Amino acid sequence: MAAERLVIIGGDAAGMSAASRARRLRGPGELEIVAFERGRFTSYSACGIPYWVGGDVAERDDLVARTPEEHRARDIDLRTRTEVTEIDVAGRRVRAQDLGTGESYWTGFDKLVIATGARPVRPALPGMDAPGVHGVQTLDDGQALLDSLDRAPGRRAVVVGAGYIGVEMAEALLKRGFEVTVLNRGEQPMATLDPDMGRLVHEAMDGLGITTVGRAEVTAILTGPDGRVRAVAAGDTSYPADVVVLGIGVEPETALARAAGLPLGPHGGLLTDLSMRVVGHEDVWAGGDCVEVLDLVAGRTRHIALGTHANKHGQIIGSNVGGGYGTFPGVVGTAVSKVCDLEIARTGLREKDARAAGLRFVTATIESTGRAGYYPGALPMTVKMLAEYRTGRLLGVQIVGRDGAAKRVDVAAVALTAGMTVEQMTALDLGYAPPFSPVWDPVLVAARKAVAAVRRAGTA
Repeated sequence: MAAERLVIIGGDAAGMSAASRARRLRGPGELEIVAFERGRFTSYSACGIPYWVGGDVAERDDLVARTPEEHRARDIDLRTRTEVTEIDVAGRRVRAQDLGTGESYWTGFDKLVIATGARPVRPALPGMDAPGVHGVQTLDDGQALLDSLDRAPGRRAVVVGAGYIGVEMAEALLKRGFEVTVLNRGEQPMATLDPDMGRLVHEAMDGLGITTVGRAEVTAILTGPDGRVRAVAAGDTSYPADVVVLGIGVEPETALARAAGLPLGPHGGLLTDLSMRVVGHEDVWAGGDCVEVLDLVAGRTRHIALGTHANKHGQIIGSNVGGGYGTFPGVVGTAVSKVCDLEIARTGLREKDARAAGLRFVTATIESTGRAGYYPGALPMTVKMLAEYRTGRLLGVQIVGRDGAAKRVDVAAVALTAGMTVEQMTALDLGYAPPFSPVWDPVLVAARKAVAAVRRAGTA
């Protein structure tokens, strides 16, 4: 009996995790695995690119978890520099093009995994393709940016966008000795936070010497006589630039799936069931940044591009393809970042998310420290908590601070997943010693204040 063929589109976290897991469960005689990757690299940490650019990570290859050669040594037919250009679902085949030779060919499949990832948002504005303008999504993008920084005629950088990538790249460029300006459409950086918490990030960035301009709608990239970027225009103002980095965000890379008639959600990502099988298609799976996932708090799908989810998706897909069983129930939207020594964290819903979900809520914001106040090195931390009106169910937490602030959000992520109320949270038995926490951990202080807000709301 001939082996089944598993075809995988995409050679990064979700795709190659699926391939590796399926191979562990089924040998080459049972399952042939063919994986297509249009780039040169596989199984790498795109999240680590800003830290490589900034010099915290010394070498590009430090970000690579497993090379193409290592995958091939495990009987995975991995074809790099090969782009899938068409999916024929009914015919159970994909068309691929070798980017080196230009040759196109069809490959049949019994089972298909779509792990095409996400693409950086790149507005169709004048000058957007000029030399010196960079998106940062792949290792090749990171290398191109580093090369551009070395060739830059001056030391002025403009970052367009102030989300996770924008803020992290601003720090990286600052460490590289550039004068950094961040242009942001919103009033405050980090739109994943409520504006009052984003303001804390803004103040910290200003204190580091990063110029952050809010409500700045970029209209064009201005170029010099040599065609290279020289400034970024936003409204009536232009900001000089020797290099521009786009940190506007990403969107699901689902053009192939759309053309194949596969189901997409409201955010443009593929829709799957709990097993990561594409809805309505028995032998097609999808995972990683190209899918939408269930928000366990709001009860609706979201697009969240994070390597943690992509690796989990791949493991689940590989288990299901390989004859095992796994499910991905959803997410609560946990993410952390930093700009220099300022740590930024969030989980669950922001105020506008709760309103969009039709939820009534109360908020509580507290100021605390990451250690006992008398212990050396105790630094400030702000915690904001959202709780559902009357029931007190935890809806979201945002934390901005220093020295251990960010990972405290994990306590809130567990509480959200468990469906806890803020009153239940106040009884959590968290670790305490003066070097690590005040007697009342900042998350518990916020929970106590949220309990009081829920009670006041209930009597109003």
